[in-house]
Amino acid sequence: MIQKIIVSLLISITFVSVSAQEVMTPKMLLELNKVSAKGISKDGENVIYSTSKYNLATDTKITTVYKIPVEGGTPVALEAYKNLLPNKHISPNGTYEIFTEDVKLKNITGKDFYPEIKNSNVQIYDELNYRHWDTWEDGAYSHLFYKATSNDAEAVDIMPNEPFDCPQKPFGGSEDYLWSPDSENILYVTKKLSGTAYAVSTNTDIYSYNLASKTTTNLTENNKGYDTNPAFSSKNQLAWLQMKRDGYEADKNDIIVLIDGEKVNITENWNETVHSFTWDTKGEKIYFVAPNFGTVQLFEIKVPKSSNKITQPKQLTNGQFDVSGIVGQSKNMLVVNRRDMNHATELYTYNLKKGTLQQLTHANDATYNSISLSKIEKRTVKTTDGKDMLTWVIYPPNFDSSKKYPTILYCKGGPQGPLSQSYSFRWNYQLMAANGYIIVAPSRRGMSGFGIEWNEQISKDYGGQNMKDYLAAIDDISKESYVDTDRLGCVGASYGGYSAFYLAGIHEGRFKSFIAHDGMYNLRSMYGTTEELFFVNWDLGGNYWDKNNAAAQKSFNEFNPANFVDKWDTPILIIQGGQDFRIPIGQGLEAFQAAQLKGIKSKLLYFPEENHWVLDGQNSFIWHTEFYKWLEETL
Repeated sequence: MIQKIIVSLLISITFVSVSAQEVMTPKMLLELNKVSAKGISKDGENVIYSTSKYNLATDTKITTVYKIPVEGGTPVALEAYKNLLPNKHISPNGTYEIFTEDVKLKNITGKDFYPEIKNSNVQIYDELNYRHWDTWEDGAYSHLFYKATSNDAEAVDIMPNEPFDCPQKPFGGSEDYLWSPDSENILYVTKKLSGTAYAVSTNTDIYSYNLASKTTTNLTENNKGYDTNPAFSSKNQLAWLQMKRDGYEADKNDIIVLIDGEKVNITENWNETVHSFTWDTKGEKIYFVAPNFGTVQLFEIKVPKSSNKITQPKQLTNGQFDVSGIVGQSKNMLVVNRRDMNHATELYTYNLKKGTLQQLTHANDATYNSISLSKIEKRTVKTTDGKDMLTWVIYPPNFDSSKKYPTILYCKGGPQGPLSQSYSFRWNYQLMAANGYIIVAPSRRGMSGFGIEWNEQISKDYGGQNMKDYLAAIDDISKESYVDTDRLGCVGASYGGYSAFYLAGIHEGRFKSFIAHDGMYNLRSMYGTTEELFFVNWDLGGNYWDKNNAAAQKSFNEFNPANFVDKWDTPILIIQGGQDFRIPIGQGLEAFQAAQLKGIKSKLLYFPEENHWVLDGQNSFIWHTEFYKWLEETL
């Protein structure tokens, strides 16, 4: 019965949307093919990738794996593919295999402490880091093991009795460990801290475990920030990513190369931050992706022979798109992920000799060819302190400048990171515009791609210049005749949700509607319940009880949205995930309760099982439906 209701609802919504005009709909967005590269085949001839297609009505997903020639061609579906790809879990000499397994090291539950009380349901903690992202700590830690491939030899835990995780929580994967080229060592990334020290620090390190001596060496002990993504070149040279400052998760990310035993920062004098990198097959260059003026582009840098021969990176691609990741290299071809605000990720090849990008996969061409797409425009806005700010403007499909359109200020989360040519299956610019709205997305202070100073200015200034940047952007577009200034909205998630809460108290009547998803509302209770304390310590300046800390006192008093709720007078939709431990449930509930008690038109959209994101397909459909229903009611 429930499935029939869903199907009926989908048919009616799809009919209304598509019959009005051929544009993107929530159902179409959710049922797009999601392309994910597995890698380049061992012979270098093919790219192995998968597409995942979700069916909203049946709440099922079908994943198909394909191979396609690097030079282009027709994809071929595969039943088995792992034997086609290099296996990084097997040592280069084929002798050993590495794998991960959870190891229980701490008592946490009532049953751990009181085994005779069999039906208890309690967790007992005596230190911080008791939960992370969307998961409570249970006393088990992910460890690396290795064993011989030739027999049933006992597996060896290379982190015995250590209460640390590899891969890193919550998002670490196989990039956190690898074999040395001689098969004698296992390199791995972890943060060997626990309790409060773990919660306030970003000091991950790269360790080397020697199989013969069973000893571990810290390769990055002198650096106090993140050390991640170790990778060897074909010449057995080691490189990795490094952030210098402990506690600053959005610090400048640099490429470090080990040259004759010296750790050389080859991007130190480059005024941007690196997202990810890969060695070229000859071991002479490194290719990487990094934000660049509202996009993410592909770069290369030569690996110097010594620390006094460093050159500047060379930008390889340029255009209104993101090169969001590098899959690998085959001869003169780099296989990369590419996307833009109108198109989900597809695989492309970059010809290193010709300098050209060529689309390789076409998983969603049929959908995009059947709809009208948005016009995406770069706009330069002058900020209140005289800076030029790049602002993306996304126009409704079939835009007519002689008409007036409701317009939405999009406030990005982070707060650091690029507002680039991304394509989200949640906050989708094309879908927002397809519903008849002009979307204004400013690269306010805190965005990467405009130099380190612009990126770092937002820390400890949450309600300062960047709020003026937001208002400068919406005021600038409001000068256009096609903007209906009586129908302006403001939406955002995470820091964007904070922005919506904060602007609701200072917007001076500009906006007619707000939407805040998992936003920080009360910075004091946020500080008391969030899990990665290094984030709030750095960005807010410290804790709220330290009266001698001027930066923190300014954050908690002048930049706390809860302190301005007396000025709220505008309808607001508040969305909150019940399993969001980054911005916990109290933030959304406090904001909704305040709005209700003030008599403001407001709605709470609560997802008990979702974390900071809405990941379930049917939940996501309701998210989109309620999102646009709210805007239709209030704008």
